[in-house]
Amino acid sequence: MKRASPSRGQLAPITDASALGAAYAAGGAAAVSVLTEPCHFLGSLEDLSGVAATVRIPVLRKDFVVDDYQVLEARARGAAAVLLIVAALEARALETLLASTAEAGLDALVEVHAAAEARVAVAAHRAAVPQRTLVVGVNARNLSTLAVDPEQFAAVRGLVPDDAVVVAESGVRGPDDVRRLAGLGADAVLVGEHVATAPDPAGAVAELVAAGRPATKEP
Repeated sequence: MKRASPSRGQLAPITDASALGAAYAAGGAAAVSVLTEPCHFLGSLEDLSGVAATVRIPVLRKDFVVDDYQVLEARARGAAAVLLIVAALEARALETLLASTAEAGLDALVEVHAAAEARVAVAAHRAAVPQRTLVVGVNARNLSTLAVDPEQFAAVRGLVPDDAVVVAESGVRGPDDVRRLAGLGADAVLVGEHVATAPDPAGAVAELVAAGRPATKEP
């Protein structure tokens, strides 16, 4: 649910977030990511609660979550998960928020951009909530330059435990990218601009979902 971004400016004039969320779900999305940051991404908590009330799949609050209050706010608005960005948090703060998220009954998508951040994410998870499944998002976008490095996922994937769920983020422009990332060990992809700007969002999601399925062989 992405209207704008710092790297691309305004992307899509989304007037009905709930309807768009329903289209993503109809296309086979496993979850819906809803940006709630208002200044740079033009998101809102109303988008979050509207989508959560409409779809039957998990909804992620995608924002700069740095406080326990935001976790509780996300739960109150119907989110199933929140985004925790390692680059925006000290290690101890990450541990605290992982514990708070678990206590609130939510999952956390822990976003990393580089090898050092992946190590911090794994250590914080083991210290705070070792009984839960670690969900790591590997963002291929450089936060300093905003450029996307297609090789970044492969460089970081090997540092994440095999029993974690690993999500590839940024730079997914179509089915070929999904197939490439699946081959590199991605369990899921988080797609923003490509589906938000698609004339047929349900169809665009369905095409990506099909590309992510393992190939079947003829008997």
